[in-house]
This record gives sequence, structure tokens and C-alpha cells, in this order.
Amino acid sequence: MTHYGTIKNYDSGKGEGMITAEKGGDVLHFAKADLRKESSAPEQGQRFGYETKQVDGGKPQAINLRQEEQGAGKQGEQASKQQG
Repeated sequence: MTHYGTIKNYDSGKGEGMITAEKGGDVLHFAKADLRKESSAPEQGQRFGYETKQVDGGKPQAINLRQEEQGAGKQGEQASKQQG
């Protein structure tokens, strides 16, 4: 199941960061290896989609992070209105 959140912080030296879920809950840890596009470092406030997995005795971690296009939902919404 895909979740969405915003990057809270990312340390490129350590190759790890934290993401805050849009629907509340815990701030989740992620590693550089969990990013779909490892070439570009995520920046604070960027919106990402992700899945979760249980690590360290059941603690959730964000995996398969992929950056969401800014305003992608609004463009699709506007296209639907124009067609209707």
C-alpha cells in the first residue's frame, strides 16, 4: 500500500533521513538505498510516496521512496473538469 509524506530531513553524508506521514503517525526513517532515484538527494518539504516494512522488532521504516510531482493531482483534476 502506498503512503505519502514529506521529507523532514536528509543527511547526504550519512545517506539517511526521516519522512513525516501526511495522515499522521510516526516519523519514519529511510536510507539512501530506499530511494528509487538515488542520484538526487531529497530535500526538506518534498512530497514522496513510499511503502513501509517492519524492522528492528516491528518498528516501521519507509522503503521504495519516489518523489511525487508537484501539483500532479491538480492537473488531473483540471483535465477532468475540462472534459466534463
